[in-house]
Amino acid sequence: MSATAITIHNLSKKFGNVTAVDKLDLSIKRGELFALVGPDGAGKTTTIRILCGIIPPDEGTISVLGFDLQKDKKEIVNRIGYFSQRFSLYGDLTIDENIEFFAGIHNVRDYHKRRDELLEYMRLSQFRSRYAEQLSGGMKQKLALACTLIHEPEIIFLDEPTTGVDPVSRRDFREILAGLLKSGITIVMTTPYLDEAERCHRVGLMNNGVVMIADSPVNVKNMMDGVIVEILCDEIYNAAKILKELESVREVQTFGDRINIVLEDYDTVYPVVDRTLEANNITVYSSRVISPSLENVFISLMQSDAPQLSVSIR
Repeated sequence: MSATAITIHNLSKKFGNVTAVDKLDLSIKRGELFALVGPDGAGKTTTIRILCGIIPPDEGTISVLGFDLQKDKKEIVNRIGYFSQRFSLYGDLTIDENIEFFAGIHNVRDYHKRRDELLEYMRLSQFRSRYAEQLSGGMKQKLALACTLIHEPEIIFLDEPTTGVDPVSRRDFREILAGLLKSGITIVMTTPYLDEAERCHRVGLMNNGVVMIADSPVNVKNMMDGVIVEILCDEIYNAAKILKELESVREVQTFGDRINIVLEDYDTVYPVVDRTLEANNITVYSSRVISPSLENVFISLMQSDAPQLSVSIR
């Protein structure tokens, strides 16, 4: 059996004049938790929907579990699960009845034991007679995942599965995914949350239909060149504008009430930054050197003219 779950080569998709996915090359391992991360419109959902056979690509080849998506679509669909951004539970059906319905869709007749195991695992057993419309957001997400898993897929595709749920439910969902990985399942997800991406085996940073880099979170962060200084000050936007005009400052990134700047060298450059802000009557409350985050790298790649980087299995 191949160690590769998904292989994508030269994948492209346009909607009118908009290029949603642009000559994408990507490989994903079996048993891997892989996250596509990017802003709205980056092409994440389109990529997932193509991989699930929901929409056709304009060009490119896709292999899923060793099957060609064009030739063996039915075989692939039987082996995968798809959790969409708007997963459609039936509000007037109970938890048990929703799972029964999705088992029927996948022609799973002897599903009762599997349903009981999933509900126990999701901590939903005591609520199984409750209607879906009466569930909290987090419980709905867990029920939707149970419906996705009822036919025991080898790969599950999750499109922003924790968007709109509370932090506690997000944590519970992450723990469930970690448990699923132990069974050998492959998980491909999209997420706007970089703290979720940090917990994945690999992440693909995507923008304008292109995966700029795909690697482990540690390796992605290590590619950030220079020293990052976090500055907390007043007049954030004015300060950022001023710092962008300094040739010695490589990059300026704003995050709410603070600024991250990228410098070649802290000891020689930061004093210039400090004096410049003081000369413009901007008060610096604190500053510190920080380790790069995925967000730092992502913004840096988006701001640069860097070409698409190699995406390989590591």
